[in-house]
Amino acid sequence: MHELAFPLLVGLILVALAFDFLNGLHDAANSIATVVATRLLGPVQAVAFAAFFNFAAYFLTLAFPSLHAVANTIGKGLVADITPAVVFGALAGAMFWNIVTWLKGIPSSSSHALVGGLVGSGVAHTGFTGVQWTGLNKTLIAIVASPVLGMILSMAIMALSSWAMMRASAQRAERSFRILHLASSASLSLTHGLNDAQKTMGIITVLLYSTGYLHGKFAVPHWVAISCYIAMGLGTLMGGWKIIETMGARITKLSQHQGFSASLGGSVMLFIASALGIPVSTTHTITGCVIGVGVARRASAVRWGVAQNVVMAWIITIPASAAVGALFYSFTRLF
Repeated sequence: MHELAFPLLVGLILVALAFDFLNGLHDAANSIATVVATRLLGPVQAVAFAAFFNFAAYFLTLAFPSLHAVANTIGKGLVADITPAVVFGALAGAMFWNIVTWLKGIPSSSSHALVGGLVGSGVAHTGFTGVQWTGLNKTLIAIVASPVLGMILSMAIMALSSWAMMRASAQRAERSFRILHLASSASLSLTHGLNDAQKTMGIITVLLYSTGYLHGKFAVPHWVAISCYIAMGLGTLMGGWKIIETMGARITKLSQHQGFSASLGGSVMLFIASALGIPVSTTHTITGCVIGVGVARRASAVRWGVAQNVVMAWIITIPASAAVGALFYSFTRLF
């Protein structure tokens, strides 16, 4: 048990919610890039649309409490001994990396920035013996698996939907795919909120347990869940326009059919990951899906130079945020 004055606890919770806001701001592109790039919705309409469904994920977890498994993984499945100083280092490392990549317009993972910051800060606190390798390995595997599986799934959806619309006129097919694209984008925003907001929930909840403000079985309080969904929704409303441009236009040009296939593939992957308690990267997943639908048209339709830069950002996200997280944890030892 680690003693912490109430004002400092409130301050750390506000920092966590600030990270969640930044997560929404940074990851707005994940769920709306395809609808903006295809002009299905205007930018302002799209961010309001995504923010609404980000928050709607809260009601999904009310109906199915088991979907809070990601919060459990973050809260108790990565680092054994989480103290207030570890939480501060983790959030500082993740926020630093998010701001750098947001300013550069690089669609890196807020999720893995938080994981990296938490592991780096935790290692600085207890050494490598404090790392929960089962949970960390599951997350590291998802870094590779989620975009690859998303790419394959989106290509399969593209093929199946093409077959289903084979006898439809071009006008009817376009109209159908516009409706389907809007629905799949709503589903992607819902599952984005479901998976991503839980990471901050896990951080705040374990902070409350470690400081003695919560007792018993690990469970996310409703006020924590609502606060995190609101913070993420507000961040999404602010948008991340540079990243939206990269995701929606610079990797490959998209049709309504491709936008639908990418969004549906991404939402299926995110829902499965949430049910399994894997803090998967929404950014990695939807990028893999966008590449998949581009390849389904033809390999040359994908701008591989841009995709390569995105992948490089993925590779260095966890080590970079871990180093910064460890550094900020070390600063707390001076006080």
